[in-house]
Formats: sequence, structure tokens, C-alpha cells
Amino acid sequence: MTGAALLALTACGGGDGGGSDNADSGDSGEKQVNVYGTDGNMGNALGEDFSEEGALAGMRGTTPLTDLSQDFKDRLLEVDPNLQDYNYAGETYDAVVLTALAAQAAGSNQATAFAPYVNGLTFGGEACTDFAACAEILASGGNVDYDGASGPLSFADAGEPAEASFGILQFGEDNTLDDDATEFVISGDEANAATDEGPAPVPTATTGGPLIIGTLLPLTGNLAFLGPPEVAGAKLAVQDINAAGGVLGAPVQLVEGDSGDASTDTATQTVDRLLQAGVNAIVGAASSGVSLTVIDAITQAGVMQISPANTSDQFTTYNDNGLYFRTAPPDTLQARALADLIIEDGNNTVGILALNDPYGTGLAENTLNNLVEAGLSEDDIVSITYDPQAANFDSEVQEMVEFNPDAIVVIGFEESSRILEGLNSNGVGPQR
Repeated sequence: MTGAALLALTACGGGDGGGSDNADSGDSGEKQVNVYGTDGNMGNALGEDFSEEGALAGMRGTTPLTDLSQDFKDRLLEVDPNLQDYNYAGETYDAVVLTALAAQAAGSNQATAFAPYVNGLTFGGEACTDFAACAEILASGGNVDYDGASGPLSFADAGEPAEASFGILQFGEDNTLDDDATEFVISGDEANAATDEGPAPVPTATTGGPLIIGTLLPLTGNLAFLGPPEVAGAKLAVQDINAAGGVLGAPVQLVEGDSGDASTDTATQTVDRLLQAGVNAIVGAASSGVSLTVIDAITQAGVMQISPANTSDQFTTYNDNGLYFRTAPPDTLQARALADLIIEDGNNTVGILALNDPYGTGLAENTLNNLVEAGLSEDDIVSITYDPQAANFDSEVQEMVEFNPDAIVVIGFEESSRILEGLNSNGVGPQR
């Protein structure tokens, strides 16, 4: 792990030390259990489900997150003044900008023509940090290296970041994220980026249809808390692109759509509508499980899909006709950051509760493997998957109580609040 050494914090009260010792808590005799979350639940929306002060105090976790500039946050707030979090806003902004730059470089709004340019726009060449500056480089026949709001990107051959920034987040006594406690670490290695920079930019076409980008983002469902920052990121990107002259001499058009979640067919209906609207690229979905239900329909239609939040390892080798990309890092990178955090906090036994979908099982498996590589034995780790639609999670919570680990990791979405309530009521949650 890079960056400053992480402080060992317990998951009790204000987390005032002792997490690395896993000692008994004063006179109570109760063991201090460290509780961790991941990007699917580490947001202020989780705290809204808890009315008792300190219910989440000290809970820590990881999420793909860059130390966003205040200017960028302020501009997002101009788009949506009600934003609570900025999770994946930068990744969504970059997904739109990369799509626009690829179309501009190819001189075409057809995805099959511009998709081969995407990877090469993220490494090598002349660095630029916004569409206007990158477009100038392209116009002069130069080679673009787009370093976006979410970081340097540096795509690997599979069309995904070779390295990424992660935020180490922590909940405070008021059950909201304590921004002052946020730390940033880098996982992965830019040296693993692709080496083929793709085709050379062609003379920019100034005729033909405009670039039309659709969004497939969670306005409803179990990831709806991610919708507002992602939508704001997409809208801000389109504003900036069009203020710089648009793509192929015309304003970029944005057609918005809801992804819902994997328990509905909302995404399928939205994709059908977007394809009928003639979109050239679709930004989304946020959920890996949802994307797996629509990726074939999108890519087989000759449309590019670029997700700001898919993290499942399945996409690294998926047969996508060269038309699927993501600005979010694969779970292998988040698992490394999460395992590093758990180990540096001094935990010797770890329980993992993960929802049974491609995101949950993939991140759980990679985290377990990284913990073993760090020195824990497989007997020191218990990993349990659960059905997010279950009526309750009593049996899973009871297994954690019986295992009595130093740390518990909850990998889930909105159902995480019910799991955490169960852990709290059994004395092994963040509330102590």
C-alpha cells in the first residue's frame, strides 16, 4: 500500500485506538470488533437507515475515489445542489470525456470506429486533464494522455484502469462519513497499462450525425444512492464538452436512463429504449450484475458500453467485441486495498459477509486471497455469501457471532443496513 501508514482504529464508539491490539474493551470484557465496508455501502445513504447516534461510528471501508478538487465538487453541486456523496462522479465524468475524445480522434460517431482509440487515450503522449485541452492536442495531430477527474486511468488491454486511487472512509458518531478521516491510497501499477496506443487520429470530420451518449445509471434500486453523483458527473462532462465546441462540430446529446437493479428488468427496458434512440455509447451500469444482463445486447448492436462503477473481474476477459470499457478499477485492485487496510489494523481473524452476485462474490474471493497472501491462514477467515433478497440475515449474523473474528467485512448494497443492525444487536457491529 502506498501513502501514509494507516492508523489502527477500532469499530467501537469513536474508534479511539486499540484496533490493532484487538484487546478486551475495558471493564466490559467484550472484544473490540473492527467492521469494514466497501463501495457498495460506504456512503452517507447507509447512515440514513440508523437513528441511534454512534450506530456506525468507527466503521471503515474502501471505495474507488480520488481526492477530488474542490472546484470539481463545486461544479458538481451546481449541477445537483443536493449531492450527499461524490462516489463515482469522477469516474462517470471521465467515461463521458473518454467517449467524446475517442469519437473526435476517430472522426466518427460510430462506436466500432472509435472504440479502438479508447485505451490509447489514457497513456503515453501529451498529458491533458480536460476535454478542451485534449481536443487541441488531437487537432494538432498530437498524441493524447488523458488524466481525468478520477486519476491517470492508464488502461490495460482489457479496457480498464491498471492502477486506481481508493478512499479509506470512516463513519463518525453522527453516522455520516467523517471527511476529515478520509485517506487515499493507490492500488495497482501503471506499468501494467497497455502498450498499443491504437490507431493514429484521423482528420476530424465536421459532417455526419452528432455523438449521442445514453446513460444507464441507478435512479432506482439497491444502488440508487450512487445515482445522483454519477448523473451529475455525466451532465457536467457533457456541459464541458459542448462548451469546448462539442464533438465532430456538433453538441454531444445526452439521453438519460435508469438501470434499476438486478432484481428487475428495468435495465433491459432502458437499453432497448436507448438503442432505439440511436445512441452511440452507453455509460453504465453501476452494478456489475446489471451490466452482465445487458452487455451482449449493447455490444452486439455495435454500441460501446463504458461503466463508471462495474468492478467484477468477469469483465476483464468478457467477450465484448472490443466495445466494453470501464473507468472503475476491477475488484482485484480494491481487494488489495481492503486487505491491506485489514492487515494494517492488526486483525488476525476475519469474517466476510458478501452478497451473492458477481460483485460480492468476486470482491470477497479476491479479498480472501489477498489476506492469505498477507499471512493469514484460510482457517483464520470465514467467508459467507447471502441472498440480498432474503427476509432476514439472522443465520449469517449468528455464524459471525460464533466465529468471533477480530474483523467483519460487509460487502453489499442497501441491505447492508439490516446486516449491520443484526451485528450491532449481537455485540459484534460497529456500535459498541
